[in-house]
Amino acid sequence: MTARILVVDDVDFNVKLLDAKLKQDYYQVFTASNGIQAVEKAKEIKPDLILMDVMMPEMDGFEATQIIKSDPELSFIPIIIVTALNAQEDKVRGLQAGADDFLTKPINDKALMTRLKSLVRLKVMDDELRLRDRTGREFGVIQSGVEARNKVDGASALIIDDDKLQYRRISEKLGDIGIKCTQKEVIDDLLNGTDNEDYSLIMISALLLESDGLRFCSELRSIDKYRHTPILIIVDENDEETLTRALEIGVNDYLLSPIDVNEMVARCVTQIKRKRYQDDLKSNYLSSIKQSVVDALTNLYNRRYLETHIRNMIDNSQFAQDSIALLMIDIDHFKNVNDTYGHQAGDAVLTEVAKRLTDNLRITDLCARYGGEEFVVILTSINPSLANSIAERIRSNIDSKPFGIPVEPFNIPCSLSIGLTFFHEGDNLDTLLKRGDQNLYKAKQNGRNQVVSDWDNSAK
Repeated sequence: MTARILVVDDVDFNVKLLDAKLKQDYYQVFTASNGIQAVEKAKEIKPDLILMDVMMPEMDGFEATQIIKSDPELSFIPIIIVTALNAQEDKVRGLQAGADDFLTKPINDKALMTRLKSLVRLKVMDDELRLRDRTGREFGVIQSGVEARNKVDGASALIIDDDKLQYRRISEKLGDIGIKCTQKEVIDDLLNGTDNEDYSLIMISALLLESDGLRFCSELRSIDKYRHTPILIIVDENDEETLTRALEIGVNDYLLSPIDVNEMVARCVTQIKRKRYQDDLKSNYLSSIKQSVVDALTNLYNRRYLETHIRNMIDNSQFAQDSIALLMIDIDHFKNVNDTYGHQAGDAVLTEVAKRLTDNLRITDLCARYGGEEFVVILTSINPSLANSIAERIRSNIDSKPFGIPVEPFNIPCSLSIGLTFFHEGDNLDTLLKRGDQNLYKAKQNGRNQVVSDWDNSAK
């Protein structure tokens, strides 16, 4: 996943070193030499992440971080503070200013890339939720944007830890700011669905005596209910390998043992505020927009929403130099389904196709019913090879499994024809849809049940 990174440091050698490391992994790099420039560049380019030095002239990194995080248009940009300072009070000060993470000089390359990828992944999800909120406001079905919650009282935290003394310290400190804590040593009831609590945060120790805390993190991420619940892992301060693996599997943040309770509070507050903001966005979006822009049969977005949202995605991609792929999808011989088995069977097929489409997509992708038996899928931050693989996976998933629909007969064979195209500079909504439709027509002409892509043309 590529991203735009703003590197802020007053030492030219440090800037060049980070620039070389990041470009080697195909990140787009921008630079600033002090806090004032950092704020200006953040407003100008809206980067996906900022690497912020602390000790700089005119304005230090702490103050610049606080200014950026207090701006509603910039507050969702992750900031990693890079510093030679290793005092705990400096770390807490940075977290309270809004920093998302810390790296100590000299920078460990693996630690840098792991933390960077983890935070960019979270920002991609935040960006998509805010983009959908913006689309809803343009429709007029959402009256105003959602503002981030500034309070954490009433939140609940689950602590997976067998260290009773450590749990007592954590629960007392979090209790002081209104966060209710619950302790467990295993997560069996979470895995089997018998725990009905909606936790704002889950903290898991990687130092459990009888269990594997890292495996708990992985298992929770595979469950829908906890897929987007913030997870903090407690790791030994010298165990960089476990921390790296935890961030790679989707853990949001971490605490080093022995725990500093002030740092813990700052990290927990940040994660709970983020979750409440995301929850508000989702709730506001779903309740206000569903009737206007969701297809009643398939529960996918309808054509009206699609066309508005694609325009926003195109604008964003041009600004961020991101990539977009479009899949124009049609169910083969769908009229025969209606004529042979009836419209009830046809509706069941449409519903099942919609479900299988969404099951094979990422949270940042968009799937809509374009009309009749046609669907459109938009893939973002994608390369041609991966887009083609996703299209083939979708086609194969439909073709290889007959539809066991709840009307006679119970197994209706079904296939898809797919036209795949890619966004080019100068494209607009009409040109993108037209090329997708042309490729779909070619797939039909060539015998159906296949993907036709203009990959070769897009690569030129």
